[in-house]
Amino acid sequence: MATLREIRQRISGVKSTQKITKAMKMVAAAKLRRAQDAVVSARPYARKMKEVFSHLSGVVDVTNNPMFVSRPVANIAIIIVTSDRGLCGAFNSNIIRAAVNHIQTNYATLKYADKVNLICIGKKGFDFFQKNNYRVVDKRLGIFQELKFNHAQDVITQIVDGFLTGEYDRVEIVYNEFKSIVQQRLVIEQILPIQTDLTSQQSETRIPKSPINYIYEPSGQAIIEALIPKHLNFQIWRALLESYAAEQGARMSAMDNATTNASDMIRSLQLSYNKARQASITKELLEIVSGAEALKNA
Repeated sequence: MATLREIRQRISGVKSTQKITKAMKMVAAAKLRRAQDAVVSARPYARKMKEVFSHLSGVVDVTNNPMFVSRPVANIAIIIVTSDRGLCGAFNSNIIRAAVNHIQTNYATLKYADKVNLICIGKKGFDFFQKNNYRVVDKRLGIFQELKFNHAQDVITQIVDGFLTGEYDRVEIVYNEFKSIVQQRLVIEQILPIQTDLTSQQSETRIPKSPINYIYEPSGQAIIEALIPKHLNFQIWRALLESYAAEQGARMSAMDNATTNASDMIRSLQLSYNKARQASITKELLEIVSGAEALKNA
């Protein structure tokens, strides 16, 4: 049985940990509020962009545009978005597990041929895939400390160059979509080649094609070519915003659970301390009474 001193030390240690988890919960809550505002602000733009792009791709011939051309998949690039830090529950493990299952289910042959190229955004994903001998062609670490739009532009520039030169035949992204503080949704989307029916994407509800016959100036072809880089940039940017908000929600929930568990542990240790203290007092009283009885009978 633990001594009173050991129990006191454990209580003190748990209380110190509880202070840390409370502070981390408050920090995550503040970051989540800003991240959630950014996500909510970005969603209407993304929805309208998909609506316009979907309508244009239905009325304009895009078969000659290399960004829309599907070809046999001999090389694939997968962007995996995780966090740079832990202490956010199953946020990172869910993403990593989903990415591994997706590769093994759909691209097992390419994986064995070392044709699956990973672009890891976030330290946790990079550490796992690097350690497990996956082909990591690029990493972006620490960008969530100060998330900027040019981070998305850099990623898109790299994958578009690789797609156009034939280095990648398909580009996909795996990330957590923010739903609420306690819920994130795993999303696996195809980035390139661009799908003409964008309403089939997972992250938004289906958008019916507009029956309105718009007149485009200078032309639908020119507009769709101008929209392609904007669409791709914003697709990655929105994924980063969603992932960051989901991370803060997961961290806030995990720290709240840790704080609650610490309170339960403190109560349990306090009860053990009181029992041990009472047992010690009872033992001392018995020794005193026994000594007094022995002196009386001497």
